[in-house]
Amino acid sequence: MSEHAQAATRLLGVQRFETAARRRGGWYAAYLWIFAGWQPLLVPAVVLWRGPAAAAVVSALNAVLVGVLSWHAGRQPVVPRHFTRTHLTVIGTWSALYVGTVILGTTVLKGSVPLAAVAAVVCALPPAAGALRGIRR
Repeated sequence: MSEHAQAATRLLGVQRFETAARRRGGWYAAYLWIFAGWQPLLVPAVVLWRGPAAAAVVSALNAVLVGVLSWHAGRQPVVPRHFTRTHLTVIGTWSALYVGTVILGTTVLKGSVPLAAVAAVVCALPPAAGALRGIRR
């Protein structure tokens, strides 16, 4: 095989690798869309549902969802560029908004339906924005 043919073969291998990476690289956007879609269920349940049974059910459901998403993320062979920074920004922003919602919902605005509605949308914004940003890249 000539030097030129070897180089062409290697370039085809690189091209196949890049195509596979692009095809598999959209998993993080899907991960964030699922997480964003969970917020309209999670946040109102946390704000409006009271008692130990409510806390146990909501915590268990959230733990299962996050566990499944984390398992899925850990099995991905391709990680998007700047993944760590993006993930920490998205989850850190979401965490601050969620904790603020829980604090307001358990103190000042106990059982507030408007808080539950607004907070569900607001808590879904960081993962949705991260997913949109990931799709554009």
